[in-house]
Amino acid sequence: MKVIEILKMSRTSLELLQRSCISMRDLRFIDLYEDYERMAAEGEKITYLVSVLAEKYHISERQVYYIIRKFGCDCNFRAV
Repeated sequence: MKVIEILKMSRTSLELLQRSCISMRDLRFIDLYEDYERMAAEGEKITYLVSVLAEKYHISERQVYYIIRKFGCDCNFRAV
């Protein structure tokens, strides 16, 4: 399969992601956010779980806070 074929098949979804300011790089943080939701539901303190997630995913605590904030907000579609 060629790149153009994949782009054509996924065009609508990709355009929606682009209008929502969602990067393809965000895909790698889905598991992190799911871990965050699980740990938060279990009653873990935010500071603790951010530290654990930063170590587990090899990113900074600041980036974990950014991801939590980004993934937890409502989508706002930009005007075309």
